[in-house]
Amino acid sequence: MLPQEVLEKAQKELLNYKDSGMSVMELSHRSGLFIEIIENAEKTLRKLMGIPDNYKVLFLQGGATLQFSMVPLNLKQNGKAGYVNTGSWSKKAMSEARKYIDVEIIASSEDENFTYIPKLDQKMFNPDFDYIHITTNNTIEGTAFSEIPDTGDIPLVADMSSNILSEEIDVTKFGLIYAGAQKNIGPAGLTIVIIREDLIGKAKKDCPIMLDYKTHSDSGSMYNTPPTFPIYMASLVFQWLEDLGGIKVMEEINRKKAKILYDFLDKSDFFTSPVEKDSRSLMNIPFVTPTKELDALFLEEAKANELETLKGHRSVGGMRASIYNAMPVEGVERLVHVMAKFEKKHLR
Repeated sequence: MLPQEVLEKAQKELLNYKDSGMSVMELSHRSGLFIEIIENAEKTLRKLMGIPDNYKVLFLQGGATLQFSMVPLNLKQNGKAGYVNTGSWSKKAMSEARKYIDVEIIASSEDENFTYIPKLDQKMFNPDFDYIHITTNNTIEGTAFSEIPDTGDIPLVADMSSNILSEEIDVTKFGLIYAGAQKNIGPAGLTIVIIREDLIGKAKKDCPIMLDYKTHSDSGSMYNTPPTFPIYMASLVFQWLEDLGGIKVMEEINRKKAKILYDFLDKSDFFTSPVEKDSRSLMNIPFVTPTKELDALFLEEAKANELETLKGHRSVGGMRASIYNAMPVEGVERLVHVMAKFEKKHLR
């Protein structure tokens, strides 16, 4: 979901951006108008997240999935990395990384079907690790790190695709953050990488040029034609967030939204959430009814009430409410209202 104000501004500028006679989709990425767009996008993102000067912001393509390969290709020195296994996306990241580096699973929640975030401590961190990788929010399983681990001198790498910009974080705790845009940033096609400068330039000579962070850092993310329209949309979203009051205000709104739904689930005798309370996500909230048949019936009723895309991932089942930044409080309130009516009707 994108903020309505952002969509309306994009609509207004779609055919004629700043009296250029062209759409943003028609602008040369070397033109002054687009250079202004990408520079403003980076400037606003840096301000929102408090990104220090010794970090580079890269606007890339390939989704977070390509980062599963780029991270080990660029950070491999000793040949070992520690991964925390918290769900489907962690497993995919590990599977790809194993092609390039020895992967050690330092903690996992697979024993309880990924319904919690495992506790981490310094004893788990091998000083020979080139990096430690976490997935800060697990979209399918509905779990999230409530505390960012201190990995000391070992760079912490985070897939932050589904909760970036949703709550305040200390960027300096990370060596590298990557995020696909399509949850809280903009339309699919853009990937944001925030990387500490000392981690750039370490890729081996056989690393493909487009998979080397140095290539993109040296060229200001324009070694090849970047995804111009998604970057423009991201810039509008960043500005929307700033106008809202920044990430601190956004986090307050997100916590309010999540509380409405979690409070209902905690009191319900019909709907339940499988996730342990101290591991709950602000962005993705899975829940189920007593039976699969009732799950299917609820999804029909939800759709009839204009509540879309609530079906849980096929690997988990049930329902999943994704309440990303642009989802208004009213959307969650309507969901809870429909859930309460359904419970009253079917509770035995």
